[in-house]
Amino acid sequence: MDRRLALVTGASAGIGAAFARVLASHGYDLALTARRADRLDKLAEEVSLRYGVEALTVAADLAEPEAPGQILDFLTAHGRTVDALVNNAGYGLPGAYADTRWEDQGALMQVMMTAPAELAHRVLPGMIHRRFGRIVNVASLAGLVPGSAGHTLYGATKAFLVRFSQSLHLEAEAHGVHVSALCPGFTYSEFHDVNGTRAQLSQSTPPWLWLGADEVAAAGYEAVEANRAICVPGAPNKAIAAIAKLIPDEWALALMASQGPRFRKA
Repeated sequence: MDRRLALVTGASAGIGAAFARVLASHGYDLALTARRADRLDKLAEEVSLRYGVEALTVAADLAEPEAPGQILDFLTAHGRTVDALVNNAGYGLPGAYADTRWEDQGALMQVMMTAPAELAHRVLPGMIHRRFGRIVNVASLAGLVPGSAGHTLYGATKAFLVRFSQSLHLEAEAHGVHVSALCPGFTYSEFHDVNGTRAQLSQSTPPWLWLGADEVAAAGYEAVEANRAICVPGAPNKAIAAIAKLIPDEWALALMASQGPRFRKA
């Protein structure tokens, strides 16, 4: 195939689906993966008709350790290689750490840390060989500020993605491979519906703190094309990230302790 291929995880809704549309609009063929095959097939049909690109779908659960290899084997069987990777799949696990099951926490880390790192590791050599590649790791503003009570590993996994992206950015840039960590704040998507915090957040957060998934994906695409290691979309989010760097850790942690219950289930 003459067109480059972009693999998007968590592509069935939200930022992942928005990224698929942005990439297709720039001429990428797509490989879409998530757990919900019906959603993937519908999106694949949409982007194929609208942009004239090929869109492959593979239903997979990244909580299963073998999933990354199976996804890439599927693409190899179809004669395709990955030129752009968007590690978007993720979710929050509400509640205090001691009140959750380890099996659920382990699955979260598999989806949000191990699978993105493995996919990047598997596709990076080919990108380096072809001297072209784009990797976007969808992190979060939560990875740039101190932790808060509840959703205990969410911010930690996002901080991992930020540091991982920075290191990979430095290693790969001389080979024509761009790597960026996308760090959005509150985004209109199904994320908060799935983790049961939609009603709580609707009451506690002002509208100006929210961005649309399309805005976030567009910012992420522009950042990786420009080879910026970190992208924080939205002026309020940029301000929050900057303040978190400037104030003492004790103050920042105290602020999270006082404000965290507005946003998370502890």
